[in-house]
Amino acid sequence: MTKDEQIRIVEALLFATPESLTQQQINLVFDGDPPDVKEIADILNEKYSENGHSFYIEAIANGFRLTSQPDYEIWIRRLLKKSGRLVLSQAALETLAIVAYKQPLNRFEVESIRGVDCSGVIKTLLTRQLIQIKGRDSSPGRPLLYSTTTKFLEYFGLNKISEIPKLNEMKDLEEENPSDEQINAFE
Repeated sequence: MTKDEQIRIVEALLFATPESLTQQQINLVFDGDPPDVKEIADILNEKYSENGHSFYIEAIANGFRLTSQPDYEIWIRRLLKKSGRLVLSQAALETLAIVAYKQPLNRFEVESIRGVDCSGVIKTLLTRQLIQIKGRDSSPGRPLLYSTTTKFLEYFGLNKISEIPKLNEMKDLEEENPSDEQINAFE
């Protein structure tokens, strides 16, 4: 099989799957010596860029996925007649952030940080598949441990959990770009 054939096959696989295409999946599809999906993604992205395509291949959730260019978001929204955005309550965002930064942790640890009961919020995040049960803690009662999922990575456009900004980076950004509340406080 030639390199060009491998490129066309990987491109077809990317087109056919709504989830991220991983190297493991490529290994299962190809007999013998499978191509490197990252190398092919780079080749295809260069081709797409040169030809001015409205899409590109993005590294998401330890795999690769075809993604439309941001300039075309409005048109896609019109077609789908929905925002396409994940809407979470403030409580859900806070809980999700705690799980993302401190994982794996149990419900009691989340509640001690937030200061309120989080049972309902955790259930919502489990239902939306943004967090998962990772196991059981060794503390008394052996409570469930929670961690983020691949779907979390996909929704937030991350390739791996280590890409979330560090807390000190967030503070630096906040100091560089004060919120409207902070600006209004000085007026």
